[in-house]
This record gives sequence, structure tokens and C-alpha cells, in this order.
Amino acid sequence: MFAHIEGVVAEKAADTIVMDVHGVGFLLNVSGATLAAAPAVGERMRLYCTLSVREDALELFGFYSREEKRMYERLRGVSGVGPRMAMQLLSAMSVRDLSVALASGDAHALTRVPGIGKKTAQRLVLELRDKIDETALTGTAVAPAAAASGTQAEAVAALVALGFTSAEAARAVGQVAEQTDDANRLIFLALKGSDSGAGAR
Repeated sequence: MFAHIEGVVAEKAADTIVMDVHGVGFLLNVSGATLAAAPAVGERMRLYCTLSVREDALELFGFYSREEKRMYERLRGVSGVGPRMAMQLLSAMSVRDLSVALASGDAHALTRVPGIGKKTAQRLVLELRDKIDETALTGTAVAPAAAASGTQAEAVAALVALGFTSAEAARAVGQVAEQTDDANRLIFLALKGSDSGAGAR
């Protein structure tokens, strides 16, 4: 029903933004990343959005980018993941870091998010690890607050540039991620651990 809403930021709260569009205020539930990306009250902004329909409520959810909205929709497609849980994940992790965790099968990283148990994390990985695209992994579009996210994403992007598929790169990095926090070292270890550079073209 809604693709995006563009207007003036009228109010900002802990997890909501009110957009004034020609005198009509739209209340949108947002993630921490979207809230951080939002301009000051009184300035214009576009939010990509989706409508959640329940028996007792209609709720709008807004996103700073198409990538964040796409990730939200993927998360919502997993059994047992409701709108609030999806937004909790997007608030705790950037789209890029969340993509790396899913594609590499790192369910443990997901359990660090409040409200995400082991079974839910495993179900998310099982259903989404093969649905993460290269754009999400390399972080082509990220919010300002998320632009300097973890070294794992940098290593994945470097491997993709070397010819690995996004899924191959994420898995290779995920297997060695706990050994170092240095991106260059991660790349070296991931390459060393791959089957004689099987991902390279």
C-alpha cells in the first residue's frame, strides 16, 4: 500500500518518527539505524515503508534505505519473527553485519541480540543464509551511523572483489572470524582456509 513517505520530520522518539506530509502526521516505527540517519526535526526526509496489518492495529514501519526495508521483509518471512523482533534485529546490527552473520551461518552472533534465542537464531540462518545478496554484504547503501561497521564486512567485500560469490565469501570469513579483529588478517585467513582459492575466478 505504501512504498515511501517523504515529508518533514515533525517528531523523533526512541523508536518512532512522525513525518509531516502536507499537514498530515504519519507515525512510523523505526530502527535505531534509521533514527540515527534521520535529520533534525524540521528537515525533510524520505522513509521507505511497509504497513503491518493486525486485527487490533495498523502500524507503519519506516526504513532509511531500500536495503533495510528488504532485510526487514526477509526477516518477517521467517516463521515466528514478528515486526518487533525484526526491528530489534535491525536496531542491534547494521544491515551489512546482519547479512554477514546470516550468510556465514553465525547463529551465535544473532543470539547476542536481546530477545533472540538459540532456536530462533538457527531458524533465521537456516531460512535466510542463501537469500542474502551481494549488495547487503558489501554495504553499498548504509546509514551514516552504520558506515564504519565491523571488519568482517570489509573482509567479505574484499573477497567478493577477488572473485568469490557473496555466499562463499561470507562463509569463508565466518569460519575464521573469531581468530582476529583485523580485516587484512581476516582476508588472509579466509583465503588460506578456502580450498586452494576455490572461490577465485
